[in-house]
Amino acid sequence: MEDVLRPLIVIGGSVVLTVIVGWLVDVLLRRADERHHETPLWGLLRRGRVPLQVVLCGALLRGSYGQAKLAKDHSEQIGRTLTLVLIGSTAWLVVRIAAAVVETSYARYAAMHRDPARVRRVRTQVTLIQRVVTAIVGVVATAAMLLTFPAMQAAGASLLASAGILGIVAGVAAQSTLGNLFAGLQIAFGDMVRLGDTVVVDGEWGTVDEITLTFLTVRTWDERRITMPVSYFTAKPFENWSRGGAEMTGTVFFQLDHTAPIALMRDRLHDILRDCAAWDGRDWGLAVTDTTTSTIQVRALVTAKDADDIWTVRVTVREQMVRWLTEHHSYALPRVTTVSAVEPLTNGHRPRHDPFSPDVPRTGRG
Repeated sequence: MEDVLRPLIVIGGSVVLTVIVGWLVDVLLRRADERHHETPLWGLLRRGRVPLQVVLCGALLRGSYGQAKLAKDHSEQIGRTLTLVLIGSTAWLVVRIAAAVVETSYARYAAMHRDPARVRRVRTQVTLIQRVVTAIVGVVATAAMLLTFPAMQAAGASLLASAGILGIVAGVAAQSTLGNLFAGLQIAFGDMVRLGDTVVVDGEWGTVDEITLTFLTVRTWDERRITMPVSYFTAKPFENWSRGGAEMTGTVFFQLDHTAPIALMRDRLHDILRDCAAWDGRDWGLAVTDTTTSTIQVRALVTAKDADDIWTVRVTVREQMVRWLTEHHSYALPRVTTVSAVEPLTNGHRPRHDPFSPDVPRTGRG
């Protein structure tokens, strides 16, 4: 009877105690979150309830498993398994706590600063810091798990002795990966590009959607995702339309006839912009910027608060201006003028061309 009750008491007591402690911690965090609405820390810490329970249950079972006297022939393997579970769950809990602290710091900074550019910069840095912490915790946890095996402990001394050679070999083999890693840190803390920035890379216009330690994702206007190594942004030039502020100035060009009513077009442009919600009202203008023998080039200048709105303003101006010119001033649209060629008289007669020499005119009566 004792052989049955002892394992039930040890295992059941560990599970029950784990559930009770997890429930109490969740209740305390929920009450703290209700009292302190200004910070999301307590609500974010509630995400660590499951890893906390796994850590607690693993620690209780690891410490009291010997008292259960169950499966004595496999006690070493079971103990190692519980140790691996304890290490993995501890790493999981540390990552959740670090994520909660980092997210809380970002939320406080975003609440205190209204500058979108600075908030996006901090968001980029916070995201990369969180990824670095996760990677470090994962590497340490993996190393700790490997060291629980006797074979790895025996090989530890030789591994440390050859660490320098292995480091050189690994550095040469992973040169590209390490380059992207340092490029990611340079982007995060060098403020070159941030999450939410509007960029143009390789002729593609889009918004920075994700930044990791090794790659960067740009979301284009048609919902495509362009994934590029972060080293691209440190080695090649690119356009960042959000650098220094999100406000933008756009242009719309028209090819028109010389008789186009420029003054009326200027008034019409102002009317179009007043009715366009995407126009921020900072600036506007219309001027003739070039002329050819058959047309003139008219440039309309408009402004907006960001790249999305400047696109809306430009297409609105282009559509409504062309429709207005077509309906009220069709003569201003570009035309191809043609006229019949009349040859001049020579001695009272028109010259007759030699059919065998069309480029050389011939005169005479014959």
